[in-house]
Amino acid sequence: MTFDEIIQSEHLQRAQTQMTFPASWCQGRTAFGGLSAAIAVQSMKHQLTEPRRLLSVSVNFVGPLLEGAPFTVATTILRSGKNATQMQTQLIQSGEVCLIAIGCFGKDRASAIQVTNVDSPTLSDVNPKAVLPYQEGVMPAFFQHVALNAQQGALPFTGAPSSNLGGWMRFKAQTTSVNELHTLALADSWPPTLLQMCKAPSPASSMSWYIEFLCDISLNSDSWLGFEAVTHHSQNGYGIEDAKIWSQDGKLLALSRQTVAVFD
Repeated sequence: MTFDEIIQSEHLQRAQTQMTFPASWCQGRTAFGGLSAAIAVQSMKHQLTEPRRLLSVSVNFVGPLLEGAPFTVATTILRSGKNATQMQTQLIQSGEVCLIAIGCFGKDRASAIQVTNVDSPTLSDVNPKAVLPYQEGVMPAFFQHVALNAQQGALPFTGAPSSNLGGWMRFKAQTTSVNELHTLALADSWPPTLLQMCKAPSPASSMSWYIEFLCDISLNSDSWLGFEAVTHHSQNGYGIEDAKIWSQDGKLLALSRQTVAVFD
């Protein structure tokens, strides 16, 4: 199944529903976190009673979400006011909470305060011929669905001195316009920035993730998204990494921060 087929499932129109995670979207036996987060946010979007754009999402990856076994998507509206709505979604499997997401949605309001972003990406133009090839059994299964044109940093487990990472990303089978759900999932498709510093294969796990969307996202289906991540701090097995996500024309779309555990 493609990303769009999973996200557009009728199951997610209900506040509480059951799904199973396909093996082709996993990392080992565990679900790809970007898709898990997107499922949670799509469930939230279906509970909105009026148009409100996604402002931010906070995700905690509490435990493994296993492929093939049913899990419950349960969404609760925490508060819906005049301008903002906040919701919580839990993904629950075998009685255990696997993921908790809190989403904030808001109406655009008239304001005299405007601060324009002056940063710009440092990436070169997209090179579709330099997409990382999928290697079954070597790379996570979900990687067969994404195209990454890496331009900054190094490959995982190469003992590199660098801890930044960057390049362009998109889904290989993109049939609808690129929106915030595609952006959310794709942002998690890159390996943690710290894995390139490891000298041998080492497991890593995202523990918490916070992402803010600066605007509505609606791009052509063949659009690439730019990704630039830096490591701010790593000690005692935990690292903090920040990322900026760009459109191809250099517009800043989203800001991301993750806490990652590395077992090197």
